Amino acid sequence: MTDEMPNEQPRNPLHGLTLEAIVTALADHYGWEDLGQRIPVRCFNVDPSVQSSLRFLRKTPWAREKVEGLYLFMLREERRAGRG
Repeated sequence: MTDEMPNEQPRNPLHGLTLEAIVTALADHYGWEDLGQRIPVRCFNVDPSVQSSLRFLRKTPWAREKVEGLYLFMLREERRAGRG
């Protein structure tokens, strides 16, 4: 048996998702302008793109946490609205 935690997160909505999928979903849902207002980082406000955002978020843990938190918030809101 390995030291890895097997299937410790079967109900985690982020499990199995790539950062690219999360950023793309947020940009599609909110648009870059609203996303930049919700999480005020340069990669969302100045010439935004998925690739520039990924470069920044992979190097910046606090920003990645905010993006993941906003993604979870978006999922909850969609479920509440009956679209999830």
